[in-house]
Amino acid sequence: MGIVTSIRSEFLRYRDLGDKAIAQLDNAGLTAAAPGGGNSIATICWHMSGNFRSRFTEFLTSDGEKPWRKRDEEFEPRSVTRAELRQKWDAGWNVLLGALDTLTDDDLGRTVTIRGQGLSVQDALLRSLAHASYHVGQIVYAAKAAQGADWKYLSIPPGKSEKYNRAPTLEKPPR
Repeated sequence: MGIVTSIRSEFLRYRDLGDKAIAQLDNAGLTAAAPGGGNSIATICWHMSGNFRSRFTEFLTSDGEKPWRKRDEEFEPRSVTRAELRQKWDAGWNVLLGALDTLTDDDLGRTVTIRGQGLSVQDALLRSLAHASYHVGQIVYAAKAAQGADWKYLSIPPGKSEKYNRAPTLEKPPR
């Protein structure tokens, strides 16, 4: 497996975690502030979508911070339906995955620009992967807090490590 393929698989693994957390909530849960007054899941999805669309549109040929992006607006509280959230979420992921599908490991040493700063493609991809995992973690945390006792674990449930280790099923990202 090549490096770009591996990075793509990790992005898909985090997308799947976000999808499964989002699926557990109703519309109110998607737009409620996170514990401690944190961003709602809808706000995080808007931000991730804006980031992916900006960074990965014309990834190799234009600055990753597009002039059309309105980053501050991504963080405004919003009331949205599940369908609207899914449309926004999927739009960002589709741009990211489309860009990844055009890359090969030979591209990793090329230079891209983000906010005027040159980065290797490899560094830009790893930076974006870290950003995505950070925000998906926030989504999972907020969803778990909202669901409380009704939460369906996305990883190994408490007290089930030994059972899981006998038959691990979460080790490979979805394809």
